[in-house]
Amino acid sequence: MRKEVETKAERAGRPSLRAELGAALGFVERNWYLTKRYFGWEVVFLFYTIVNTLTIALIGVTTPGEAGPKVLYLVVGGLLWGFLSVIFHDVSESVAWERWEGTIEYTFMAPIRRLTHLGGMCMYAVIYGLVRSVVVLGAVALFFDLDLSGANLVGGLVVLAVSSVSFIGLGLIAAVLPLLSTERGSQATHIMEGFILLVSGVYYEIEVLPSWLHPFSVLSPATYTLKAVRMALLEGAPLVDLFPFVGRLLLTGVVLIPLGLLVFSLGENYAMRTGKLKRSG
Repeated sequence: MRKEVETKAERAGRPSLRAELGAALGFVERNWYLTKRYFGWEVVFLFYTIVNTLTIALIGVTTPGEAGPKVLYLVVGGLLWGFLSVIFHDVSESVAWERWEGTIEYTFMAPIRRLTHLGGMCMYAVIYGLVRSVVVLGAVALFFDLDLSGANLVGGLVVLAVSSVSFIGLGLIAAVLPLLSTERGSQATHIMEGFILLVSGVYYEIEVLPSWLHPFSVLSPATYTLKAVRMALLEGAPLVDLFPFVGRLLLTGVVLIPLGLLVFSLGENYAMRTGKLKRSG
C-alpha cells in the first residue's frame, strides 16, 4: 500500500506530456521575441543570403535571361544549404545566445528536461529555416524563370523534413563546444559547418572531391539530402525512388539525436562542475 502511494506521488510530480510540450513552445515563443528584438540583424543576414544565392546561381547562366538546368541545380543547392545551415547554426549556438542574453544560469537551472529545452530550440530553428527559405526562393524567382512544372514538390518536402532531424542531431553535438570553451566555442561550430559544406556536394558533385574526402561525404546527411531533393525537383523522381535516401537520413537522425543529447549532457555536467557555465569570457 505504501509503495502504491509513493508511486502515485512520483507520477503526480512528473511533468505531463502536455506540460512538456507547453514548455517547449515557450522556448519557441522566446526565440521569436529574440528574432524581433534583433530584427535589423535578421534583415542583414537575409539580404546576404539572397545575394549569395543569386551570385552562385549566376555562375550557371550562359545566356542572359535564361535559366538552364545548371542554374536550377545551383539554386537548389543554395536554398537547401541555407535551410540546413540555419537549423545547424541556431541549435549549435543556443548556448551562446543564452550567455549573450544573460539567462544561461536561469535556463539551465529551470525545472524542465533538457530535451524539452533543446526541443523547443529545434522546433523554432526548423520553422524559421522554412520561412527564410520561402523568402529566398521568392527573391530568386524575381531574377530567374524557374521551371518547376515537372518537379515532385511533395517528395522534396518529405526529404527536407527528414533531413532536418539529422541536422538537429549535429547541431546538438556542436552546441557542446560553447559549453566547453566560452571564448572560442561558438566560433568552432563554424568549422564543423564549413566542413559539412565542403564534403556534401552543395554546389558540385562529390565525385570531384579528392578521394580521401569521399568517406566524409558518405557520413554527411547533407549529401543524401541534396541528392534526393535534386532528384525530386530536377528529375521529378517519385517518392518511392527517394526512399533509400529517406531511410539513410532517418537512420542518421535516430543515431545523432540521442548521441547529441548525451554529448550535450556530458558537456553541461562538466561546465557546471568546472564553473564555466556562468563565465562570459
